[in-house]
Amino acid sequence: MTALQKMTLSLSPSLYVPNPSPFSPTLLNPTTTLRQLFCAPYPKRAFQFQSRATKSKEIIPINPSVTVEKGKYSYDVESLINRLTALPPRGSIARCLDPFKNKLSLNDFALVFKEFAQRGDWQRSLRLFKYMQRQLWCKPNEHIYTIMITLLGRERLLDKCREVFDEMPSNGVPRTVYAYTAIINAYGRNGQFHTSLELLDRMKQERVSPSILTYNTVINACARGGLDWEGLLGLFAEMRHEGIQPDVITHNTLLCACAQRGLGDEAEMVFRTMNESGIVPDINTYSYLVQTFGKLKRLEKVSELLREMESGGNLPDITSYNVLLDAYAELGSIKEAMGVFRQMQAAGCVPNAATYSILLHLYGKHGRYDDVRELFLEMKVSNTDPDACTYNILIQVFGEGGYFKEVVTLFHDMVEENIEPNIETYEGLIFACGKGGLYEDAKKILLHMNEKGIVPTSKVYTGVIEAFGHAALYEEALVAFNTMKEVGSNPTLETYNSFVHAYARGGLYKEAEAILSRMNESGLKRDVYSFNGLIEAFRQAGQYEEAVKAHVEMEKANCESNELTLEAVLSVYCSAGLVDESEEQFQEIKASGILPSVMSYCMMLALYAKNDRSAFLYFIAVVFLLF
Repeated sequence: MTALQKMTLSLSPSLYVPNPSPFSPTLLNPTTTLRQLFCAPYPKRAFQFQSRATKSKEIIPINPSVTVEKGKYSYDVESLINRLTALPPRGSIARCLDPFKNKLSLNDFALVFKEFAQRGDWQRSLRLFKYMQRQLWCKPNEHIYTIMITLLGRERLLDKCREVFDEMPSNGVPRTVYAYTAIINAYGRNGQFHTSLELLDRMKQERVSPSILTYNTVINACARGGLDWEGLLGLFAEMRHEGIQPDVITHNTLLCACAQRGLGDEAEMVFRTMNESGIVPDINTYSYLVQTFGKLKRLEKVSELLREMESGGNLPDITSYNVLLDAYAELGSIKEAMGVFRQMQAAGCVPNAATYSILLHLYGKHGRYDDVRELFLEMKVSNTDPDACTYNILIQVFGEGGYFKEVVTLFHDMVEENIEPNIETYEGLIFACGKGGLYEDAKKILLHMNEKGIVPTSKVYTGVIEAFGHAALYEEALVAFNTMKEVGSNPTLETYNSFVHAYARGGLYKEAEAILSRMNESGLKRDVYSFNGLIEAFRQAGQYEEAVKAHVEMEKANCESNELTLEAVLSVYCSAGLVDESEEQFQEIKASGILPSVMSYCMMLALYAKNDRSAFLYFIAVVFLLF
């Protein structure tokens, strides 16, 4: 039993089921009340304590059971690494190294530092380094200083990193190009490119000649840090002026900056310079170009680059194809996107989950649900494992398409395939359950979240309320609504509107007004959907005058009516038997540029039939048939 399960069991025994299936009948205990379901304790505080404990790198625990791989190093080096690993925080490092005096060379110590650097264990590395500085038999050389600077920089410990760098001359160790490049990289990777530039200038003042690696490091730091394009070109020119020939990495670094910033002309200039210098582009070169022109929607250029890569023997990576696919998907170009998909398959590039996700979403946006199912089946047959993102897209697509039961089935499949749902998954599921009125499934999913220790968002609770509302389970919906704040989820405008529409379907106008009052007290203003719900509540209850007043109030609030508003008001007039007002409202719908729905025509037909308006009845019937 995990710690989270033990916590859940101790806090709410009636909700815990050992290793439950998310939708098994045992999941909902018969004795579980609605209050227990919605107020089940979430181990939120435990997560907060855990996050605080991992913020500081000083207290990251090192597992003493970690041992170095057998045969990776010499016996003495391996023994020292294992002894240092097992050394407690306050253990004597001098006593630990006594058996190795005059046995290990500085190259051996460099291997020890590299091993701890791979583990991210800067604490032991720094203790060993400080010990070595006090000794004569193993004083650190420039190579070990460089390793130490690199390790501390990677761990974002810039103060310690600078301290090690600054004390080199006083310890008789010259600062060479390697040490300077390491410190420049440390500041650059932590976003302090201005300091990297200052160090480059200082390096030249001390007559230490920068290498190509130094300049590549500086340019990369400045590109990532946000130095303007002119500044990057200045560094490129300075590099050439120093007699250092830029290589493929230099050009790729500039192209990466172009891709991030969407600089098409600049990317073409760098690529042209690269070709003129006789530097052979690699796959990263083309990938950055594809990203650049994909971002700019210059899709013909992207296609040209991919063909050039294929013909040159540089098979484009999956990212390059996905960039072009995504660009076509944003434009809604299904034919072109599928063309790219088949092209990549023909070139021998295997699609990944992201590739299929792009296409599934594209088909879903166009309502081509059969194609979505067929493509998902193709994905599984091709042994491409779907991930959480893939399932989230499917859940969203079928939820918005009204295939609510299919959404729940997808969740079954996801759990069976051991794919961990995330909050986006749960929000999509509950949205579908809410629209489809699947309140039982909504309750089970909410309980599943509770057992996972996931606090439901306001979007999740909104879906639960809507699901209960469809089933006219108003008490249960109210329990969910009243307990949102207890778990840290504040009701949103959508939450209030869902509740108002739930009451509206039952004609509970007083309850709808009460919810809107609570909404006003929370500082949220009514929108068109709030008023639509209120109008519908009055109409269902036969309170026609109040419905009309609500519409007038809506206009005074400068809230623009939509198609649903106009149809709701028409329904009020028709239900009240007001022929003239109904005709005027019907004409207003048409004048607003909205094509009247079938329901609007049906309401007018029923009204004319009831009031023996045969001429109008005949006219509207003819129009209805033509419609």
